[in-house]
Amino acid sequence: MLDLTKLAQQMQGISQHLTQEAAATRLRLERSQTLLDKAYRQQDELVMLQEQWRDRITFTAATPIEPLNLRVSIPTAPAAHTVIATDGSQIAPSHHEIAYCYLINIGRIVLHYGQSRHPLLDSLPEVFYRPEDLYLSRQWGIRTEEWMGYRRTVSEAIAIAELGQHVKESSELRSRSVSEGVMPNVELQNSPLATRHSPLATPPTLAMVDGSLIYWFLEQLPNEARNTILQPILAAWEQLRQAKVPLVGYLSASRSGEAVNFLRLPACPFEVPDCMTHCSGKNDVGQKDHAPCQVLEPLKDPAMWAMQLQPGQRSPIWRSSASILDLYGDQHRVYFCYVHVGTEVARVEFPGWVLADRTLLDDALSLVLAQVQKGYGYPVALAEAHNQAVVRGGDRTRFFALLEQQMIRAGLQNVGVSYKEARKRGSIA
Repeated sequence: MLDLTKLAQQMQGISQHLTQEAAATRLRLERSQTLLDKAYRQQDELVMLQEQWRDRITFTAATPIEPLNLRVSIPTAPAAHTVIATDGSQIAPSHHEIAYCYLINIGRIVLHYGQSRHPLLDSLPEVFYRPEDLYLSRQWGIRTEEWMGYRRTVSEAIAIAELGQHVKESSELRSRSVSEGVMPNVELQNSPLATRHSPLATPPTLAMVDGSLIYWFLEQLPNEARNTILQPILAAWEQLRQAKVPLVGYLSASRSGEAVNFLRLPACPFEVPDCMTHCSGKNDVGQKDHAPCQVLEPLKDPAMWAMQLQPGQRSPIWRSSASILDLYGDQHRVYFCYVHVGTEVARVEFPGWVLADRTLLDDALSLVLAQVQKGYGYPVALAEAHNQAVVRGGDRTRFFALLEQQMIRAGLQNVGVSYKEARKRGSIA
């Protein structure tokens, strides 16, 4: 039990600390504006330096592929469109339960707007209990609990690709039926956006996932384990590319500093950004002696772009320089921009094939913005996918109760949890 009286004694100085931190943040924002203007004037030169000295730069900085002073107003979403999303949850394995196994539950959402079609809101559970599922990762030194999280990421990608393929095929079939004589949707027909998306055309579709498309955790895995996770994900993305369904990763309250880190290049006092020579050991986390280019530390990207963007606008597009993306290939390399959705500045990521088709990109961003507006600050589809996926305490209890019944029917004896688990569930204090 939390002792609030003792806790209150440690909270007395928090107001003063937050006031000081707010003043320091304002100073960092002013510096970021100065550096952003300087970077815009030297953008081509800085990008060239970044590429030339990338092996000697010890921090991760994204590369702008559009002018840094660019501010783009996102178009209004068409009346008829479809948004799909997936999210996952799990029941972790435990040696204290009646059986050592784990469950992954994938929430699936398909929302149709302006098409008079029923939505899809469901989940797909899958139980992993075979030795090859439970102990495959041990050969690479990866705990089963960690591997379960990686497998969940794969399941989410496969599920959203299957949904995207199915929705695209059904939408095309519906459009052909309309063109053969069925009256088009009246709401879409009378929309002022009918010139952008004809009533007879297939309504745009967006695939959304919660979180980043850059799987940083893969950098630490052995090659074989990495390929086991990454290849099915890229195959799912390729399926979406073939179906021309844009994929985006939506990051709310992002802690990324890739764009801010690019401003360390104009802040560098040396002729070339050779961190290994000039500032060795000064970029490490926890070091008090910062490098001279870290004048904006610990400012993050959303705070900087909140000062630059108006609601409904996006920032320039950036190419992430995360090393793991070298394994994605050019088609699937991740790009991103920041979007002022009204309530916050969100980071929106998308693969290179979405960027290559500006119609797909414009549709994707307009649908993202519409989802946030419909969800009063957070995309409706992602919130509903989470609600479908989440495994609550009661679900966990029913899962193990059902498993216990099956084990008893199979003739197994001494079915039950460990004494430790039993005592934790029923305290005698």
